[in-house]
Amino acid sequence: MWDALTPQRWPIAPGAFPAGAALVGGAVRDGLLGRLQRRIDLDLVVPVDAVALGRELARSHRGHCVVLDAERSISRVVLDGWTVDLARCMGKDLEEDLGRRDFSVNAMALPLAEPHRLLDPQGGLQDLAERRLRAIGERNLLDDPLRLLRGIRLAGELGFALEPQTWQWIRRHHAALDRVAGERVLAELERLAAAPGAVAGLRQVLEAELLPGGSGAVPAGLLDRCESSWAERCGLSAAERDAALPLARLAAVLDGATLARLHAGRRLQQRCQALRRWSRRLQELARTGGTSPSLQTLGEGERLQLQRQLVADLPALLLQLEPAEARAAMAAWRDPEHPLFHPRPPLDGCRLQRELNLRPGPSLGALLDHLTQERAFGRLPADRGEDGHDQQALTCAHGWLAQRGGRCD
Repeated sequence: MWDALTPQRWPIAPGAFPAGAALVGGAVRDGLLGRLQRRIDLDLVVPVDAVALGRELARSHRGHCVVLDAERSISRVVLDGWTVDLARCMGKDLEEDLGRRDFSVNAMALPLAEPHRLLDPQGGLQDLAERRLRAIGERNLLDDPLRLLRGIRLAGELGFALEPQTWQWIRRHHAALDRVAGERVLAELERLAAAPGAVAGLRQVLEAELLPGGSGAVPAGLLDRCESSWAERCGLSAAERDAALPLARLAAVLDGATLARLHAGRRLQQRCQALRRWSRRLQELARTGGTSPSLQTLGEGERLQLQRQLVADLPALLLQLEPAEARAAMAAWRDPEHPLFHPRPPLDGCRLQRELNLRPGPSLGALLDHLTQERAFGRLPADRGEDGHDQQALTCAHGWLAQRGGRCD
């Protein structure tokens, strides 16, 4: 275990920490599970003031110290891309400190001093062996209500089952999560959305009513096809799955009001809301026509609007389609020159103003939209920059103007 932690690579040598310091939390858990990352999350409990120690270590190692909680004596040293979190031991000894933590698998410690004997007062090793996530106590969860959500997220990341009593506590105290800052809740949800067990975990989040305000009902089918196996059937590569699935899962469970309550960034709100809107539209058309959701059910104007709004995020929507259509759409989406999947006008606005003696304004934008649609659906050549093709686009523009009486203002 000690060798797996590769202490020789740490930015601060173990001997630089005071006697009695111990590694705790995720690094110990992940080391025992054999899932350590190259850059380990170093989380240490120390028997001295952690803020003063953090400042001293930052000075001596030319790093930077951030005070995370002055009252509870918690600091972070940032050094060469690493973070080292330091917390003063709570209680009379390390064992009492571990008893205040959230889950048994996070309540193990490995002293830095030899013989590095593992301390496991809460039975974390047994829970690891049985792949079970067990809260140390009901009060421990309520000490920081974010732990209610973190339990589901950890279970999803580790592939563990929530211990029944822990699950009961999470459901019983779901309202306590409303006291937690929205940004912290959103960060946990984003991590859960990227976890291997994300879909099952998000269903538990909904069942336990952990979202602020209860959130809106999940549109039928939005979460059903957010599994990695389905994305693979739809033709997404591993990298495309990693990008599309977390967004699709978040959009499935977070409506606009909930995103706003969680203080999500404007870009995330826009992406999720666009994905929900088009998912609903496809499902509405499918119900009306008695078919499966399909891009082919959209009219040209709607289809072009969809392609523009979901330029980067289209794979997340394609999960709603049947695999054959999704695979064909993915092949087209990967071609940056595809006239429909990456729509753009055959001529830019400056060229149109110059050639047709037009003024800028809303009507010029409408003309550009018309030319874009003609190109996207094959009525104008997809190639750009050739005189013959440019002339066809100009002829099309003249025709559009003639229908409007020759005006573009």
